[in-house]
Amino acid sequence: MERKYWVGAVVVVTGAALAASFLWAPQPPLPSGPAPTPLGWQAQVGLLGGDGIAGNAQGTQAQTRFSDPWGVAISGGVLFVADAGDNNRIVYRTPDGLFHLLAGGREGFADGSGPSAAFNTPSGIALDAHGNLYVADTGNHAIRKVTPQGQVTTLAGNGRPGFADGAGAQAQFNGPMGVTVGADGRVYVADTWNDCIRVIETDGRVWTLAGGEQPAWVDGPAAQARFDTPTDVAVDAHGNVWVADLQNNALRIITPAGEVSTRMGGGGERVLWGPMTLALTHDGVVYVGERLSGRVLQVSPSGHVVAVAGNDAERFARPAGVAIAADGSLVVSDADAHRVHHLQQLPAGTVPQLAELGPSAENPLPRNQGRWPLAPQTGWHEVTGTLGEVRGNFSGESRHHLHSGFDVRGDVGQTVLAIASGKVSSPASTWTLGGQAEGFSLDKLDYIHMKVGRDAANRPLDAARFQLLNDETGRLDRVRVRRGTRFQPGDALGSINNQAHVHLAVGPSGYERNAVRLGFNNYADHVAPKIDDIALLDSTDQRLRDKVDGRLQVARDGGGLQLVVEAWDQVDNNLPRRRLGLYALGYQLLDANQQPLPGYETPRMNLIFNRMPPQREAVKAAYAADSGITVHGSSSTRFRYVLTNTVRDGQLATGLLQPAELQPGNYTIRITAKDYSGNEAVAGRELQVVVR
Repeated sequence: MERKYWVGAVVVVTGAALAASFLWAPQPPLPSGPAPTPLGWQAQVGLLGGDGIAGNAQGTQAQTRFSDPWGVAISGGVLFVADAGDNNRIVYRTPDGLFHLLAGGREGFADGSGPSAAFNTPSGIALDAHGNLYVADTGNHAIRKVTPQGQVTTLAGNGRPGFADGAGAQAQFNGPMGVTVGADGRVYVADTWNDCIRVIETDGRVWTLAGGEQPAWVDGPAAQARFDTPTDVAVDAHGNVWVADLQNNALRIITPAGEVSTRMGGGGERVLWGPMTLALTHDGVVYVGERLSGRVLQVSPSGHVVAVAGNDAERFARPAGVAIAADGSLVVSDADAHRVHHLQQLPAGTVPQLAELGPSAENPLPRNQGRWPLAPQTGWHEVTGTLGEVRGNFSGESRHHLHSGFDVRGDVGQTVLAIASGKVSSPASTWTLGGQAEGFSLDKLDYIHMKVGRDAANRPLDAARFQLLNDETGRLDRVRVRRGTRFQPGDALGSINNQAHVHLAVGPSGYERNAVRLGFNNYADHVAPKIDDIALLDSTDQRLRDKVDGRLQVARDGGGLQLVVEAWDQVDNNLPRRRLGLYALGYQLLDANQQPLPGYETPRMNLIFNRMPPQREAVKAAYAADSGITVHGSSSTRFRYVLTNTVRDGQLATGLLQPAELQPGNYTIRITAKDYSGNEAVAGRELQVVVR
């Protein structure tokens, strides 16, 4: 009987037929060393564990659930995963495909055996030649060692953030995230919020290899070099230390002599978008997981960059760890999707099958219990924006992007409050200091348009959790919040900036879900959407205007048409001028007897703003020209939906109404336009046409 088992992240088939073919087939000469790494390959993405729903379980692939899978490492066909979030454990996958607990399982700082040990937000992991696992225990500011039997000890660090060289517990780290082991047994550490690279000698002594003082981008001798939020490290065959320098968007190299240089990125035109994790091959190829783009890149020794997996249409939510299997395939942990994937090379010319990526649509929403992000949290607040609305930029483009969240009006300077308990998972959880889009990411929620960690006068709200860093001139340079920091409902997160509202987004970029589903106290919508106009546009985006007996005339041979509907919604107690976007729109084609044509028995609901598509061009698929606020000339946004295109369930497609498929005669186009509460437009929903 044929069996399948897992070796080095590759499914291998055994059986009599395969054995016979192997014995009789001509055998190539044995290679003298490892095969060269293929360049420019494309991956078929498979799944090793996790179903996209956060949880704490181990067993088969289908049974296993992760909370925040981060670091991955492979040895002898066994895969190790550091699972942070609420799980704080190390698990491993055996060749039979089953996941098992190695150590941990509770949040704390305790040595011990198996489940008696405790971690706090374990991130990067690495194996030594003896099978011992080293863990960057980020929330404990320590480096831990786990034996193959699951015995956990603390190699260096004392549980308190700081910066100090020395032996064992005398040394201090500040949220270390990356770790690797050299051929000589030295342990190298990406000391993330100290912005430096540390070394732990085999005798336990800790010293600083490069970086420190202030986050910056400076090459040169080790003591003068600067990094900005390094998150991962690896050592190549020549003893060079490679660094994923996250906030510099760079790959850096430290030579054995201590000279730091930039291999790629770090200024000018951006090549890398948040390099967060890396892995090195035996022949100088680097694989990089990017935080901002959701891609896994291959960087060749000559500097060519190819996305092995991940793109606008099918991206990873947050590729946090990457490891190379014995056959050259990759294992990637997707932390924000609660999954671990296997990336195998596709034969040339083969189109990869679509993989199930990102968090599941069934992943539980944050438990906000009706709370709003402003006081009173159980009161009522005006809603000023919903998911999927058209948004412009400040350079005259009215269709720049789709609105990714839920806007709650507030006063400038008003304190923004956490609506649910959460743990910071991102190594770069704040952004755009002083900008209009300044924000903070807490677990599954993003809070945007506020002074993060500061009141209206820029005074710190909570110095222990929000670290305000000044530059060399004394000006505020950034606000940092360490990965692993916890918040509770009602905790102050910042103060509203000049945008006068809080933007709440649920889910990672490219996989945002509709925040109205959170449910807010006293929020109600009994107002039916309004339809202002229905139009058909030709291939030049010109509106059809000719009519016959009151019906819009459509030529059978005139080519495909776009169906455009202008509509808007309101919710209870909002200002009358406050127009909001709709949740779902579709249409039917009816014959002269008002009966649906075949295929139109139910409305084609092509636009449903339940889950955001990742592509930037989705906004121009969902909305026709003259949508937005900058061209409408008032404080109300104009929503002109293109119903023949598809934007729903995170997917994007374009389409046209084809008159050539219709027989000459009279028809009715009936529009369905709904808000999230189920109210449906009644008036002005039909367009009478005649096809000739």
